[in-house]
Amino acid sequence: MAKSPARRAFRILFVAACVVALGIVLAQDQITLRVRSAVSAEDPRHASYIAALVGADTRRGNTYDVLTNGDQIFPAMLEAIHGARRRISFETYIYDEGTVANQFTAALEAAARRGVRVQLVVDAVGASSMDAAHADRLRAAGCLIAQFNAPAWYSLEEINYRTHRKILVVDGEIGFTGGAGVSNHWIGNADTKEHWRDTQVRIRGPIVRLLEGAFYENFVEADGGLPPELDDPATDVGEEGASLLVRSSPTGGSNDLKRLYLFAIASARRSIDISSPYFVTDESTRWALADATARGVKIRLLVEGNITDAMPVKYASRDKYDLLLQQGIEIYEYQPTMMHAKVMVVDGVWSMFGSANFDNRSLELNDELNVAVTSRPLAARFLTDMEADIRASHRLTLEAWRQRSTLNKVRERFWGVFGEVF
Repeated sequence: MAKSPARRAFRILFVAACVVALGIVLAQDQITLRVRSAVSAEDPRHASYIAALVGADTRRGNTYDVLTNGDQIFPAMLEAIHGARRRISFETYIYDEGTVANQFTAALEAAARRGVRVQLVVDAVGASSMDAAHADRLRAAGCLIAQFNAPAWYSLEEINYRTHRKILVVDGEIGFTGGAGVSNHWIGNADTKEHWRDTQVRIRGPIVRLLEGAFYENFVEADGGLPPELDDPATDVGEEGASLLVRSSPTGGSNDLKRLYLFAIASARRSIDISSPYFVTDESTRWALADATARGVKIRLLVEGNITDAMPVKYASRDKYDLLLQQGIEIYEYQPTMMHAKVMVVDGVWSMFGSANFDNRSLELNDELNVAVTSRPLAARFLTDMEADIRASHRLTLEAWRQRSTLNKVRERFWGVFGEVF
C-alpha cells in the first residue's frame, strides 16, 4: 500500500527535528568549567599568570590607539596601507560591495603595483558578497587572495566553521584588530541606524608579530602558496603594559580563548565591564558571572538593542536576562544603531579586545583573535567610550523586564534552545 503524502511529510519533519535536536545536544558544553583565579587583575603577576594558563606569551613595549567608529577606523587603516613599503597581511570576515570596499581595493591594488607583497584572507561565506571585479583587479595587480573554508559537498560538516578574525598588519610594524570589516555598515560615527558602533585598535610593538602570525595560520590553511614572511622578533621594552594574544579555532585552541574569558572574569575583584553584541551565555560563563557577583564584583553589560543583524540571536541572548538581572548584573541595550564593539575591562586595569563576541560561536566555532593588556590608561580609554555608549542606552530593570509581552517571552524561550548553536 502506497504511503500517503502526509505520512511522508511527517517522517521528513521527524527526521529533520531529530537532526536539529542532535546538533543542539552536541553543541552543549560537555563539562561546565568552574574557573577561579588565585591572582587578581591588579596583581603585577596577573598577565604572566593568565598567559601561562592559556598557553600564550606576554609582550611588553606595545602602544595601543583606540579607534572609535568608521570615522576613525578607516582613515587609520587606509593610511597604513598607503604607507606600506614591503608587506601587507590582511584578513577579514566581511568584504562587501560599496564605498568602503572601493577604497580598500584601490589602496591594496596601488600597494601591489608599487611592489608591496599584498596577501589577503577572506572568509568564503562572510565575504561572499565581495565584488568579483574587485577580486579580479587585486589579482591582476599581483595580490594573493585566499578564501577560507570554501563550502564543498564533501566537507559540509565544516561549513559552520568560519574565520571571524579582523587582522591588518603593515610592514610587520603596525597592526589593527577589532570588530570592523570592509563594509558600509561601519561608515560614519554611529550617527544613523545604518552605521554601526564599533571599536578597532591600532597596535605598534612586539605583539604585532604575533598578530601577523595569526594571519598566517589562516593563510596557510586557505592557500599555502607562499611561505610565511615575518620580521625578526622585536625586543620588549619597559616593565609596564604586559600584553598577550590568544587565537582560537574549532580544530585546536578553541578552549584557550574561552579560558581567557573565564579567567578574566575570575580575576576581577571590583568590576567587570563588557561590551559585546550577540551576548549568549552557556553553563560555564553563567557560572563565572554568578561567582563574580557573589564575591561582590559589579558587572555591567553593554549589548545591542532591537537594531541588530541577527534577531534570533538577540532573542537567545534575552532568554537569560532574567537570571542575570536577578544576580544584580546591570544590562544596557544600545539604542542609536547596531552595537558591534567587543571589549572587556576588569578592575579598571586589564582590558581585552579583538574579534570575539561573548557567545558560543566565537568561543567554540569560529577562528577568532583577542588581545589582552595590563594598562590603566588603555582601560580608562575603553571605559570613556563605554560611559558614552551607556548614556545612549536603555538600562533594563528586573521589574520592567518581567512586564514584557508574552510573545517576546515565547520567542526568547524558543531561540534560547539554540543559544549554543549560534
